[in-house]
Amino acid sequence: MDWELALAALGIGIVVGLTGMGGGALMTPTLVLFFNVPPLTAVSSDLVTSAVMKPVGSLVHMRHGTVHWKLVLWLMIGSVPAAFGGSLVIAAVGPLTGVQAFVKTALGCVLLLAAALIFVRAYIGMRNRAMERRAGTTTKRQASAEVRVRVVPTLIIGIVGGLMVGLTSVGSGSMIIISLMLLYPLLAMNKLVGTDLVQAVPLVIAAALGHLLFGEVDWAVVLPLIIGSVPGAWIGAQFSSKIPGGYVRRALAVVLLAAGLKLLNVDNVTVLVAAVAAVVAGTFGWMALRRTHGLPITLRHERRLRESSDDRAN
Repeated sequence: MDWELALAALGIGIVVGLTGMGGGALMTPTLVLFFNVPPLTAVSSDLVTSAVMKPVGSLVHMRHGTVHWKLVLWLMIGSVPAAFGGSLVIAAVGPLTGVQAFVKTALGCVLLLAAALIFVRAYIGMRNRAMERRAGTTTKRQASAEVRVRVVPTLIIGIVGGLMVGLTSVGSGSMIIISLMLLYPLLAMNKLVGTDLVQAVPLVIAAALGHLLFGEVDWAVVLPLIIGSVPGAWIGAQFSSKIPGGYVRRALAVVLLAAGLKLLNVDNVTVLVAAVAAVVAGTFGWMALRRTHGLPITLRHERRLRESSDDRAN
């Protein structure tokens, strides 16, 4: 038993529980960069682990009724065969171009995209909050009203997301949920998360099955990942309401940026400079964006103003 690997999986599981995203985006590069696991083996082993970990959060949302089942259906129609096909692509392309290099490059590109999409997700939420503060706005997400499913775009999201998951183990949380936010801006956030988690279960299982048949699953890696990540995800979910999600997502974006650059063979100095620049630009740039949209520069200032307004009203 590799307890260092289990401990790393515990930390990643906590991040997944806190943010609802970042499982494959963090687990696979951690295996490659810090534990010297070959990229294809890392992807295959991570997918098998996710097939065990994903249903935990899904059951919670199913019990609370925060799942849009029509969206789940159409996403599954696109994502499940595409995820299984991703393993077939690796099997076909690998012998021709070098499967390890192919997967490593693909993973690096997907991580950089995931880092950018985290910002997009946060910006959409911030913009909607700003619009909801203005009189007469109708942009608040619907908590109970039915949202009309746009079949063709939803199928495309499922196909692209499923293929990315099958190839790299990244995409079910980092990419699909952001695409759903853009396509269905009036769908309640809890339904977005619940819908994504439920559709990710058959998606990840299909991808894991493909990698069991055509990939390189290492059970010596899978076992400590499961032992660490499953309780980690549970712990993260318990504390998700106590730790500001914005700080966690910001840290996650920086980690994804650094890991993506490293997987693309960028030198350490450049990676460090990019990470520091992302922290500085992200902090002060976000403050400027909030001010531009008429919000206090930080959530703490926003809460203080809200509390002061409540006190005056009382």
